Amino acid sequence: MDSEATLPERDRSSPADEADTEERSRFVVSGRDAAGPGSRSPMRVLVREAVPRWWAEWRRTVLLAVGCVVALLLVSTYVVQPFQVPSGSMENTLRVGDRVLVNKLAYRFGGHPRRGDVIVFDGDGSFTQQGGTDYVKRVIGIGGDRVTCCDKQGRLLVNGRPLDEGYLFPGDAPSRVPFDIVVPDGRLWVMGDHRNDSRDSRDHLGEPGGGTVPLGKVIGRAEWIGWPFGHWTRLNRPATFAAVPAPAAGHHG
Repeated sequence: MDSEATLPERDRSSPADEADTEERSRFVVSGRDAAGPGSRSPMRVLVREAVPRWWAEWRRTVLLAVGCVVALLLVSTYVVQPFQVPSGSMENTLRVGDRVLVNKLAYRFGGHPRRGDVIVFDGDGSFTQQGGTDYVKRVIGIGGDRVTCCDKQGRLLVNGRPLDEGYLFPGDAPSRVPFDIVVPDGRLWVMGDHRNDSRDSRDHLGEPGGGTVPLGKVIGRAEWIGWPFGHWTRLNRPATFAAVPAPAAGHHG
C-alpha cells in the first residue's frame, strides 16, 4: 500500500508556530546582546521598584525621626542644655553625677542673673586661662554689690545684709577666707554651696577680674535636676536674697 507517511508528533507544527518560536529566539538573543552600560538589568529594575515601596512604607517614620533629632539639637543649642555635675563643690544642692537642665534663654532678651541663682558659666579668663571648662556655682553678688566675709556670727554680708544660707553643706562655715570686695559692673561674685570643697571667686581674688565672672560668659541658669529621678527637683532662688538691699551709692565698680 502506498500511503502518505505520518509525521512524528514533534514535527507537527504550523508555519505560524515556527515563526513565533523564531521571533522569540531573536528577542532573547537581541536582549542579551544589547545589554550594556545604559541598559536596565533585571536587578536594577527590582532595586528601583523596591526603593519607592520602602520609602512609601517608612517615609513618615524616617521624617519623624529626623525631625526629632533636629528639634533636640536646636533645643540643646538654643533653649535647654543638660550638664553633668563633675564635683562636690555644690553639695548638697547638687551631687556628683547629677544632670542639671540649664535654661539658656533665662538671661537673653534683657534678663540678668540675680543673687541666689545657680548658673553654669564658661570659666575661661576668670577661673581658668586654658579654656574649655564650664563651672556651676551660686551667684552671691551682682555688679555694684559689696560682698564681705564675715560678720560676728560668721555670716556673709551683701550690701551690709547678712545671709542665712540654709543651703550650705552641713558643717561648712560660709567662708574661712576673709574678703571684702565690690563687684564690678557686668560681673558676678559666685561661690559653691560646699564652701570647704569649692574653688570659687575666693580662690581668684588676686587674678585679673578679682575672681568675678563676666556676664558674657554665663551659659544659662540651672533650673532643674533632671537625673537621677530620685533627686529630681526644681532649683529655686533662696528667700534670703530677697532681703538684700540695692548697692549703696558709690559702690558701683
